[in-house]
Amino acid sequence: MVGKSQIMKQITTLLFLLLVASSVFGQVPGNVNYQNRISYSSTNIDIGFPRNSDVLINVKGLANVKADSYVAIFNLTQVGKTKKEVNSLIDERINRAFENIKSNPKVETYVDMISFVPVYEYEVEKKIFSKKNYNEVPAGFELKKNIHIKYSNPNLLNEIVSDLSKAEIYDLIRVDYFSNNLESVKKQLSDKAKILLQGKLKSYETILPANISSSEKQLTDGYKVLLPVEMYRSYQAYSSPSLNLRKPANISKTEKSTTLYYQPIIDKEFDFVINPVILEPVIQVLYEIKLKVNKKKDKIQKADKEYILITPNGDIKELSMK
Repeated sequence: MVGKSQIMKQITTLLFLLLVASSVFGQVPGNVNYQNRISYSSTNIDIGFPRNSDVLINVKGLANVKADSYVAIFNLTQVGKTKKEVNSLIDERINRAFENIKSNPKVETYVDMISFVPVYEYEVEKKIFSKKNYNEVPAGFELKKNIHIKYSNPNLLNEIVSDLSKAEIYDLIRVDYFSNNLESVKKQLSDKAKILLQGKLKSYETILPANISSSEKQLTDGYKVLLPVEMYRSYQAYSSPSLNLRKPANISKTEKSTTLYYQPIIDKEFDFVINPVILEPVIQVLYEIKLKVNKKKDKIQKADKEYILITPNGDIKELSMK
């Protein structure tokens, strides 16, 4: 027979092995889909009752608008020993980059001056019987400029980047999106939302016919425009194993690459969406209209006053004031 102490020893060994296995094979996730800091809102519906029993009706609309023009902004920095040299070098780079870009009639360019400052370095001054002195002395000049490039075909950006890289211009700061149809899109959102609001109002009138039709109402609406440059998020794609070390040790971690991705507004909370399928970054226009129907308060009818006359003989007579 197996003794009780031997059984307890086997159970303890098994628990230890399970603990070690979970420590060795555990991993720290790094992708956007399973990072610990990513949280998603609950999908359960939770409708609160209007304050003071008022009825609140709202309609939300979303429009995904494809841009019809773009402006890419690049930065370049040039250093030189003299003012003449630094200006000559940066102009040479810009002209070399614009040789192919300006050949396209649909592309416009603009050069924006950012800064022009002197650059200093330290010069060591050695003295006998004293410590070294480090003095700042002029070393040259630094000139910074931004290049703004407007284009209408999004595929041209690859060619623009290639042309600029030949002039050692690599820093793409941002890309702005523009559309000439935003006003018409806003009107389309407003018109469709008002039709849906009227439908919701009629539906409520069938439920509360005595209150909504003659109640006081308040109306408000508003727009919000979101550009692609505001909607990029970052994450690190990696998976690092956990180490179960019995003794202290130095661990050298490799720097992880950070990735950007476009995250538009998800259309799950809107009553309607114009152009719902998104293939490329777009301008998103949000619209909401709210109608508040105040609770109807029944007026209390005041009873007519009665006047009574008591005669000297003690008789009671009702007087009519009409």
